[in-house]
Amino acid sequence: FKPQNMSNNAAVADPGADGRSGEIGRAQWLQALACGAAPNVHMNPVLLKPQSETGSQVVVQGQVLTTARARDYQKLKPQLMQAVMESFSLMKAEADIVLVEGAGSPAEINLRAGDIANMGFATQADVPVVLVGDIDRGGVIASLVGTHAILSEEDRAMIAGYLINKFRGDVSLFDEGLKSITGFTGWRSFGVVPWLAETAKLPAEDSVALDHLVRNDRRDAVRVVVPVMGKIANFDDLDPLKAEDGVEVVFVRKGEQLPGDADAIILPGSKSTIADLMEFRANDWEADLAKHVARGGQVIGICGGYQMLGRVLRDPEGIEGPVREIGGLGLLDVETVLEGRKIVRNAQAASADGLALKGYEIHMGRTSGPDCARAMIEVDGRPDGAVSANGKVRGCYLHGLFDSGEFRKAWIEGLGGKSSGKQHLDVIEAALDAIAGRLEQCLDIDAMLALSR
Repeated sequence: FKPQNMSNNAAVADPGADGRSGEIGRAQWLQALACGAAPNVHMNPVLLKPQSETGSQVVVQGQVLTTARARDYQKLKPQLMQAVMESFSLMKAEADIVLVEGAGSPAEINLRAGDIANMGFATQADVPVVLVGDIDRGGVIASLVGTHAILSEEDRAMIAGYLINKFRGDVSLFDEGLKSITGFTGWRSFGVVPWLAETAKLPAEDSVALDHLVRNDRRDAVRVVVPVMGKIANFDDLDPLKAEDGVEVVFVRKGEQLPGDADAIILPGSKSTIADLMEFRANDWEADLAKHVARGGQVIGICGGYQMLGRVLRDPEGIEGPVREIGGLGLLDVETVLEGRKIVRNAQAASADGLALKGYEIHMGRTSGPDCARAMIEVDGRPDGAVSANGKVRGCYLHGLFDSGEFRKAWIEGLGGKSSGKQHLDVIEAALDAIAGRLEQCLDIDAMLALSR
């Protein structure tokens, strides 16, 4: 359960016991998978999705409530706290244990008034707190001791202890550190979690992870290039390709050129397609993309990336901001109109070759045009996406396209590479199992479970 999350990496939760469905943070989808539980909108009652000039889209219990800037958002807090407490009550009724994740830091006392994500929630819901200190950032002793010093007595009383996360090296070297933290605070330690390499196989929570990407430099592999734009969303669509030994995924950032030796270029999802399209052009990537296509390279656009590939993108209602119309990249003979009604659904699909796909859709656009007559895939029995006349440029709205081992294998082999053909969900499950085993070894799980009430 996470009262409030901020991320453009979202997932779809099917209707729960109360019939409500919609969007939750991708991290809560992953946590539900680890629990063996069906994702539920009440696991993440408030989701903030940053947009462009218009602020963040506020999703409450799965559905879009409004768009708000930071200062306006504060006025919504009382209403949001009601939704948070309702969802928490429903989750408590359904589950044996509800594990709550905060957001940011409990020591942000300037934001304590009206807080719905950390100590404000913990005190109102009467939830005992375990602080998690990230030692990889440095200064973890000062961070935890400083948190103890500045919290109010009421908030401090809610904290049952702490644990240290992401420790590299010999854990025993931090024994004195634990003694110091406990000595200054009176809080008990629940253990030290080492740096776990298996976590790299899990979907990233938000775009912060893009700042720490390590390039998988595989010179003999198929080269897939991904331009990184400011409002990139659901970029875990690329995780299955990153996990392949026979694929080198190159993330290209602002100020860099799209490499001329790419086998394929993928335009990922976007929370603000128009803003990202403008950024794409500002980086002079349009000329690089045109050269890639002229060389016979393949292009795939997913969701917002698909919309960019068309002739024109219209926003008559100003959903994304003041720009009402913008020319697209023109690689697909289609046009997109952004509309207020949001499509949020899980889907069964199939490729043009009949390979089974499973994924989800989260978008506000409707795309049509001559190239849609050559649909890239079929989703729940209806055509979706478009393919250019020469078959080199394709796009669709389905997220999770490459999770299918069969589809991914066929696509990579079509580029001249090799693929494991593994179902990516199996890779995630194996990583979760490994991580769970390590956590049982290094944490006092029984003591933490005893805190539940």
